Amino acid sequence: MKKILINIYTIFKAAKDYLIREWLMYVPLHWFRKMIIKTQFKNVGRQTNFLMGIEFRTPKNISIGNNSVINKKVLLDGRGGKLVIGNNVDIAQETNIWTLEHDVHDDNHKHVGADVIIEDYVWIASRVTILPGVTIGKGAVVAANSIITKDVPSMVIVGGVPGKIIGERKSALSYKLNYQPWFK
Repeated sequence: MKKILINIYTIFKAAKDYLIREWLMYVPLHWFRKMIIKTQFKNVGRQTNFLMGIEFRTPKNISIGNNSVINKKVLLDGRGGKLVIGNNVDIAQETNIWTLEHDVHDDNHKHVGADVIIEDYVWIASRVTILPGVTIGKGAVVAANSIITKDVPSMVIVGGVPGKIIGERKSALSYKLNYQPWFK
């Protein structure tokens, strides 16, 4: 009986995840998506917006600050540790942020997890991949298509595979994001 209940729970949880991921995250209403996400995530700040098609894994480990924008088709992974995203963070489309990966040197394909911290005023451009254990410092910019494997200092611009410092950001960082385009 216990095994049957576990199987029913597993099926129910998978169905719920499918419904949220494939249907509810595509409803073209910001307030609706945010309402669903707030019930799933550990914390979601004021004026933070989620565009259509975001995917999240183990959302109880994900916290997002105020005035941040999570663009369309972004993957947020909380399976291997905490994912903490600060205030006024702009994450462009098709970015993948991982807290869990496999150890390529392990004979049994072991999982390895670690927290990912993205501090305030970070701008992550399109199609970036951030791997477990990374902290991206305040005001840093990550160029499109970069793979970030190590910590990124504050106020630098990084790009490439793996990401390397390619410049310095010169900004007072006084803006507040509130991006809510219609039907996106």
